[in-house]
Amino acid sequence: MLTRTTAEPLAASERYDVVVVGGGAAGLSGALLLGRSRRSVLVVDAGEPRNAAAAHAHGFLTRDGMAPGELLELGRAEVRGYGGEVLAGRVMSAVPAPGGGFTVELAGGRTVQSRRLLVTTGLVDELPAVPGVRERWGRDVLHCPYCHGWEVRDQAIGILGSGPLAVHQALMLGQWTSDVTLLVHTAPQLTEAQREQLSARGVSVVDGEVTELEITGDQLTAVRLTSGTTVPCQAVMVSPRVVARAGVLESLGLATSEHPMGIGSHVAADPTGLTAVPGVWVAGNITDPNAPIIGAAAAGSRAAMAINADLIAEDVQQAVNTGRSRSSAPSTGEHAHHGHDHLRDGLADLVMDEAYWDERYQSSSALWSGNPNPQLVTEAAELAPGTALDVGCGEGADAIWLAEHGWRVTAVDISIVALERGAAHARDVGPDVVQRITWVHADLTDWLPAPAAYDLVSAHFVHAPKNQHEFLHRRLAASVAPGGTLLIVGHHPSDLQTTVPRPPVPELYFTASDVAASLDTTDWVVVVDAARARQTLDPDGRATTIHDAVFIAQRTG
Repeated sequence: MLTRTTAEPLAASERYDVVVVGGGAAGLSGALLLGRSRRSVLVVDAGEPRNAAAAHAHGFLTRDGMAPGELLELGRAEVRGYGGEVLAGRVMSAVPAPGGGFTVELAGGRTVQSRRLLVTTGLVDELPAVPGVRERWGRDVLHCPYCHGWEVRDQAIGILGSGPLAVHQALMLGQWTSDVTLLVHTAPQLTEAQREQLSARGVSVVDGEVTELEITGDQLTAVRLTSGTTVPCQAVMVSPRVVARAGVLESLGLATSEHPMGIGSHVAADPTGLTAVPGVWVAGNITDPNAPIIGAAAAGSRAAMAINADLIAEDVQQAVNTGRSRSSAPSTGEHAHHGHDHLRDGLADLVMDEAYWDERYQSSSALWSGNPNPQLVTEAAELAPGTALDVGCGEGADAIWLAEHGWRVTAVDISIVALERGAAHARDVGPDVVQRITWVHADLTDWLPAPAAYDLVSAHFVHAPKNQHEFLHRRLAASVAPGGTLLIVGHHPSDLQTTVPRPPVPELYFTASDVAASLDTTDWVVVVDAARARQTLDPDGRATTIHDAVFIAQRTG
């Protein structure tokens, strides 16, 4: 699958299989499993756990009631016991590294390289702006009945309504006590059906905003309303708006989104924690704000297993590629040269693998013109910038053009030589372009792009045998996000009689209709299915007309 390398040599201690950003239950559990998998791991923890205000952590089997800090200290010791490093510090940013992986910048200017990232930075609770709430937070102002309900059982509990979950909380707390009061405060207006449910559950409803908490002898005794009325209670439950700590992910172009429950922001991910950025996983409250501590720990382990599987696939492919390179090396001291002349009999007698492409790129200082493909420029110029997958990116002209126009690009190619040239060209353009491109070294027949992750998937003149076209086109289509665009361009069969390319290779030619036929078009609107003529020069410098097979479709579902 993915084959990533770093472009510059680093000290072994500064290069890791995985950097874990955040050292809570999710991050340490992931690091523990990765350490036990004999992966090099660095955990960077800023020391800002969400549950810092709580005296005890609950619901964690065999550790129920343990102080959160003690639980984390035990976890750090276990990670170190398997060779993992745990560093007190802060990750400022992460950017794609030339050739793959990530360069991670720490506070103070230190940078490390990582093949994969696991981000477990959690979230920040935005508490209601009521005097006393923040001061009592984690003591008798609480938010999770599963975490703290047992400790306030049979007490008078007020639900401070400030969001869409107020009624849900009030109905739930009846499981722990019969004395529950919903303080409507700033919550949405209750419906008649909700009032009926609350009444049936024995929950009192008090309208009006809360102005402060009343404390007597360091004990919460009541809440006061704007009317001056006081409502006795011994504990208050709140439902804070949550904000994902996603600064590191934002530096990679990954934005947060509103949680489906309307409780704040989170980072969307698949069931393993894989984000829309290849090579980056999340776990814990940053993606699942409602996860208890044991759930966050489980998510960290699940993400670690997926990361290790991804690394194994990369390691295996690298070994295969190395074996192929060795077996294809010439017996003399000269490099074998593979050019278009070797294509005269089609692909039957030539394996166009990594060794072939590396040698072909090395045969010239620049294999392509350096200009972006004209069909990409024509079509993408009309699209709003988002995330793009550039398949078979070569020396990077398309990826750089997209990045210059605001796209976040994943550029994939089988040749590390081509990718290094692309990364160098991007550096020549400027740092903004560098930060917008992730260079991925991969064989397209093995690599699986993230599903439904890209607003634009672009593939131009990908060299694949005809019997792999349908497989490849389906795989690329699956990576297009709803509302996104699939752009596939190739040599049209009508050009088999022309001199470009010379000599022609029938296995590489297809029509746009061939692409359409390979897809289930139920969730697609086909925008272009055409053979577009364009002027070019043949290898002898003569003007000629060729045709591009152009297929463009938009995903609707």
